[in-house]
Amino acid sequence: MYDRAHEDSFPSSGNDGCFPRRLAIAAMGVAAIGNSYDFEEREVLIPTEEGYLAGVLKTPKNAEARGLVVMIHGDGPVDATQGGLYGPWFDGAAASGYATLSWSKPGVGGSSGDWLSQSMSDRAKEVETAIVWARKQPEIPTSTLVLWGASQAGWVLPTVVADRDDIDGVVAVGTAVNWLRQGRFNLEAELDHNAASPEARALASAESQRVDALLAAGASYEEYVGTTTDPMTPARWEFVSKNFAVDATGELTRAATRGTPWLLLAGEHDRNVDMAETAHTYRGIFGDALTVTR
Repeated sequence: MYDRAHEDSFPSSGNDGCFPRRLAIAAMGVAAIGNSYDFEEREVLIPTEEGYLAGVLKTPKNAEARGLVVMIHGDGPVDATQGGLYGPWFDGAAASGYATLSWSKPGVGGSSGDWLSQSMSDRAKEVETAIVWARKQPEIPTSTLVLWGASQAGWVLPTVVADRDDIDGVVAVGTAVNWLRQGRFNLEAELDHNAASPEARALASAESQRVDALLAAGASYEEYVGTTTDPMTPARWEFVSKNFAVDATGELTRAATRGTPWLLLAGEHDRNVDMAETAHTYRGIFGDALTVTR
């Protein structure tokens, strides 16, 4: 566990608790009116036990940054810029006076390792490794630290916040709470979106229940692959097997003791994550420390 009090000469951020919302509003405004990409970029290498994480540091042009946003990706083989899709977020942060640090997942874009071998705890440790590295770089502004995370990052963000006392704000974008419930919601939402027949729904539901039962029983890939006509890869099965039981509620409760302001961006038409469940859960845990934007 990191304790800010154990580090010498750490400057107070002096924030008013509203800056996560301002960052998000700036980014959404950039996306709405067009991207100016008013930031400078340089590549960085973050040392890890497995080698390096290949990242990018975005800083405001013609201004000194007053803090750092640390990006935490959702599921999949995501590179440091999400194929360029993070541009409006980088720009929004720069417009608000913040630098941004983002890196490619292990095994992606020059980063060492394999993201499919990670647990959610591993992902949280990776974020903490990046923060520790950033705080040792004199040119990176870390007097204020904001975490930005999407989707699967919902199982990473609260652990980092709970384990450190130097996180000043969180922007959670479409974050999930419970792995299995999220999977069922996504299945039903896609079936609805595709106007699936009752027969197709029944088949999909039955297969989902079989997979859940196999995961709960600790089944091998060989046992699983014989039960489906469209199997995931062995590496993906390993990843899901490590993480299917995760539920963020406990870690969110731990994180709430920090009093850190959270901003939840909840899309009303999100087919991946049940944002009504996430908003309800977050409100019950964070109370007045939470702002929800739809």
